[in-house]
Amino acid sequence: MQRTIVKEIPEHKGEIIKVCGFVNIKRDHGKLVFIDLIDRSGVVQIVGGEKLSSLKPQDVIEVTGKVQERPVNMVNKKILTGSVELSIETIEILSKAEEIPFDMTQEILNVELPTLLDFRALTLRHSKVKSIFKVQAAVMQGFRNAAQALDCVELFVPTISASATEGGAEVFKVDYYGHNAYMVQSPQLYKQMLVPVFERVFVISHAYRAEPSVTTRHLSESVQMDCEFGFVNFDDLLDYLELVGKETLKYVGKTCSDILSDFNIPEIKIPENVPRLTMREAQRIILERTGIDHTKEKDLEPEDEREICKWALETHNSDLVTITHYPTKKRAFYTLADPKDPEFSLSYDLLFRGIEILSGSQRISNYKDLVSAIKERDLDPKNFEMYLQAFKYGMPLEGGFSFGLERITMQILQLKNIREASLFPRDMERVDQRLSVLKSNNKK
Repeated sequence: MQRTIVKEIPEHKGEIIKVCGFVNIKRDHGKLVFIDLIDRSGVVQIVGGEKLSSLKPQDVIEVTGKVQERPVNMVNKKILTGSVELSIETIEILSKAEEIPFDMTQEILNVELPTLLDFRALTLRHSKVKSIFKVQAAVMQGFRNAAQALDCVELFVPTISASATEGGAEVFKVDYYGHNAYMVQSPQLYKQMLVPVFERVFVISHAYRAEPSVTTRHLSESVQMDCEFGFVNFDDLLDYLELVGKETLKYVGKTCSDILSDFNIPEIKIPENVPRLTMREAQRIILERTGIDHTKEKDLEPEDEREICKWALETHNSDLVTITHYPTKKRAFYTLADPKDPEFSLSYDLLFRGIEILSGSQRISNYKDLVSAIKERDLDPKNFEMYLQAFKYGMPLEGGFSFGLERITMQILQLKNIREASLFPRDMERVDQRLSVLKSNNKK
């Protein structure tokens, strides 16, 4: 008999079918035993007797049974199979699960973050945790759709580089056959090199930053979703980044409405026109609203991002706001200064519900200016020879931006920590296992 997946069961009322999946919850009422079986498509109630009594959560089973309608007072309208159940005929245990060290039957998995990550192979099975990554998959698909609609070609770039992408010490150095190499801080240099080839590109790449900090919004390894465009000006870039941001969020809202409802997430406010402010304008608004004067600071503080997003929601009914013109010296060497005021750059961040989810800029396209910018940051142009080739032999005005996949996911679902939005997070304390545990194991 061919397997039927759970979401198809309502189409087979009165029929004998076979289903396979995991035991999620068991309810034992003596002679009558109920289990909730889950597979990749959903959950269904199975009813039986002694044949089900020995089962435990996460046992892997194969069941044949008759699809029948539930009693009217037992219908569950919250799930697709809520009007039917499977009356068991035969059962085979395909794999027996050991006792799990915490209660996986809770609607919300009530464990601390270290436990959530120490038992990641198990906690990912929980329906609520699993839903996070269905939303993340929708974020990725929404981004891809929007980038392709702008005629960008998807390309794949390396994650090991001969030089530090953006300079600084926050890089992971690797021994590459006896030579120094680095895990890339972003795919930035590679996607710029591809502009003269394809004009418009997008890349999805892992990025690595050896930041000596432990925060709720940073990871040592993250996934970036980047676009880069040739023959564009600053206004074009602002239009494109907002379009991609809006379309990505709209796609998530459309395809994951059930999950957003389950997480009690309010509707995402996406205006036709995203409000735009320079950094200094944002700081002045914050001063007027709060009395806190950050108008001489060189960046927005986290509390500033939260406050200006409150302003955008209150005054423009928007969960998004674009901030432009950050100080040139605070941005990467390839960022183009504003010709009207070179102290500030043609750069931008997109903020969403209190946090930056995108960063980018118009780039320096002139070869000599780019070499000078590299030298001004005490970097050696010889370490960027391949990158500079692209500019030496003709580069149009170009620019782009980068989204952080985990950070967007965190903000959409209002998670408390970005690690919850990473399947297997890497940070200062963990590579799969906690580093302290790995160190202890290596001593044994």
